[in-house]
Amino acid sequence: MRFGSLVLGTQRGIAGTVYGTIVVLATLTAGASAYKTDPWRLATLAGATVFVFWVAHVYSDGLGESLELGRRLNWDELVSIARREFSILFASVLPLTMIVLGALGVLRHTTAIWLAVGVGVATLGAQGLRYARLERLSTAGTIISVSVNLSIGLFIVLLKAVVAH
Repeated sequence: MRFGSLVLGTQRGIAGTVYGTIVVLATLTAGASAYKTDPWRLATLAGATVFVFWVAHVYSDGLGESLELGRRLNWDELVSIARREFSILFASVLPLTMIVLGALGVLRHTTAIWLAVGVGVATLGAQGLRYARLERLSTAGTIISVSVNLSIGLFIVLLKAVVAH
């Protein structure tokens, strides 16, 4: 699997990529002011939150599939669900990398947070574009699809600005 596919997702994992991106962005923006002097803690909080949501998705999908099949899932089926939901985890890689670069002193902490948010918003926009191409939407449909995804990201940025100030 290519690096771009891991981070930006695949056609099969677009939902997890969008979901994981929103989770990491929301966590980063909510924790940015509380951990403005401790970027490692912010990175840990965001990473742990995404991980917990991934586990919750694997668990809930496993329960749902088990009920649908009328039996307990075997190990291979559970692993298949976990792999299918990996896009939730992978979506956090680039934003968390920005935060870690801030923690390492490569970037200023505030710059790292804004870059992480920017990467997340760009990822959401890219998912809107991918969806539009997949569905062969018209130009207007593509603009709407990208705009909806960007609006979600920009709403999170707005929340960051409101919460942090």
